[in-house]
Amino acid sequence: MAKLYFHYSTMNAGKSTLLLQASYNYRERGMATLLLTAALDDRAGTGRIASRIGIADAALTFDPTTDLLALVTERGAGCACIFLDEAQFLTRDQVWQLARVADDLNIPVMCYGLRVDFRGELFPGSSALLALADDLREVRTICHCGRKATMVIRRDDSGRAITEGAQVQVGGNETYVSLCRRHWRAAVGA
Repeated sequence: MAKLYFHYSTMNAGKSTLLLQASYNYRERGMATLLLTAALDDRAGTGRIASRIGIADAALTFDPTTDLLALVTERGAGCACIFLDEAQFLTRDQVWQLARVADDLNIPVMCYGLRVDFRGELFPGSSALLALADDLREVRTICHCGRKATMVIRRDDSGRAITEGAQVQVGGNETYVSLCRRHWRAAVGA
């Protein structure tokens, strides 16, 4: 029986690296995979999943209007596994569609994404995945102090933590820093 998986963490934990490595392992054994990523994040180019360590692969993109069950039904025939990056940008309905891919089409779905935003709040897609996924896997990274990083701050141009603003702002190391809860609280003044 196929499952819906959610691999979650903060920024810079290596989620995309793990996704690309797992997909490569399937393909190396002659099994097809389907890669999906959010159209919103085009830092590596449209329809591209890229890791900070330099590996990348082409992917189909999704946005909030994409019917993922229909997309996988149309494009995922014969796939051994579906891999989805930037899962925090999924809608609740799309998470249910992915659950149906696992349940009804019997194709495992591996989702990778952020758990919380810079304010310490769950993303809608992450919230739905935490509720519905069959298997939850934390991808660990560390704070500058050596503790496990579970939070992320968004920085302004002068490096100060921002505590208000839109939940979604695409960025990388120039914008976000992963911290343990203690250092996140100190950074945001909580």
